[in-house]
Amino acid sequence: MEEAAADAGARRPAAAATDAADAADAADAADAADAADAAEPSPGAAASSPRRLLALLGAKLCTWHIWRTVILGQMLSLFICGTAVTSQYLADKFHVNTPMLQSFINYCLLLLVYTTMLVFKTGSDSLCQILKQRWWKYIIVGLADVEANYTIVKAYQYTNLTSVQLLDCFGIPVLMTLSWFLLRARYKLIHFVAVAICLLGVATMVGADILAGREEGEGSDVVIGDVLVLLAASLYAISNVGEEYIVKNLSRMEFLGMVGLFGTIISGLQLAIVEHKEIMKIQWNWKIALLFTAFALCMFGLYSFMPVVIKITSATSVNLAILTSDLYSLFLGLYLFYYKFSGLYIVSFVIIMVGFTLYCAAPAPTAEPTAVPQPGHAGLDNAALKLEETDGESPAMAVQFSGEETVVLSTN
Repeated sequence: MEEAAADAGARRPAAAATDAADAADAADAADAADAADAAEPSPGAAASSPRRLLALLGAKLCTWHIWRTVILGQMLSLFICGTAVTSQYLADKFHVNTPMLQSFINYCLLLLVYTTMLVFKTGSDSLCQILKQRWWKYIIVGLADVEANYTIVKAYQYTNLTSVQLLDCFGIPVLMTLSWFLLRARYKLIHFVAVAICLLGVATMVGADILAGREEGEGSDVVIGDVLVLLAASLYAISNVGEEYIVKNLSRMEFLGMVGLFGTIISGLQLAIVEHKEIMKIQWNWKIALLFTAFALCMFGLYSFMPVVIKITSATSVNLAILTSDLYSLFLGLYLFYYKFSGLYIVSFVIIMVGFTLYCAAPAPTAEPTAVPQPGHAGLDNAALKLEETDGESPAMAVQFSGEETVVLSTN
């Protein structure tokens, strides 16, 4: 009896252990099944994921910042279109080829408006102080800007439209490279993809020109023309990088005033040397005067408005936006110069706008802040230069202003 009871007692724990193990296995199997069900998406969820992606993309693109950037960029393209159409009309209808004279008028307008404003300013942001501190920098920017405008027009005498349109895009990688080193811009993969899409749109536009028969030119030496286009693109990149740095760290008025001053001097000297004979040949009438006025107003609007757009975006995004200016000029040329139309022009416009919008939709390239003295704030400048920040263990920092006054600020 006692042995039987002992055997029964021994079997009960063994059976209980077996039952517990079976229950644990069943629970594990149920958990695994639940995990498998959770890992495998339902057909409804799989179908909604593309819709969710499109909704997120639409929310990213349909913002006021994107639309404002696109609209402002196309306004710049229209200004450039105005300068191109008036210049071509002067050349084709009246045989007037004076690019330096046209640029000289624009620089004179900048001088009269913005340089005059700097004359009446006082303190460290006055004209005299700017010239004492940064005169040689503005000579470089002004020289690059004047020669870029002259060189790109001169290139048409040696090469054809196709080469100019293609090689002019060389300025975009040059601009991005200069921005990387000089402005410390840091681009992401999405920015390079957007630039590639824009360049694809330019290639489509060139293909449309070839099919429409617009690739023919009166070039006498294609190699010289191509070199001039590459030089002009590089000079534009230098000018745009300098413009972005100045308008974001100093002021728009200072940039336009200094470009107006040095641009007038440089273009005036070059005008007297290379174009005085062409000016003497002009048979002036009200139509030619009107075209010169229209060109000057478009150029003045472009120069006055571009720093505003660059300040809220970047020089690279502005250069991508104005790729559509050739298309606007072509659309006007359909009625003014009887160009042939091709559906590829619409395709190229859409491709460029998609690339430009994609570039603007991505977070802007970040640049490390640089300590640049702000005009008219000597005390705050000294405070920024004498700021001594302690490590994380110290809860305060001392700021010493330009006098003997010291203020202790808490970091908590």
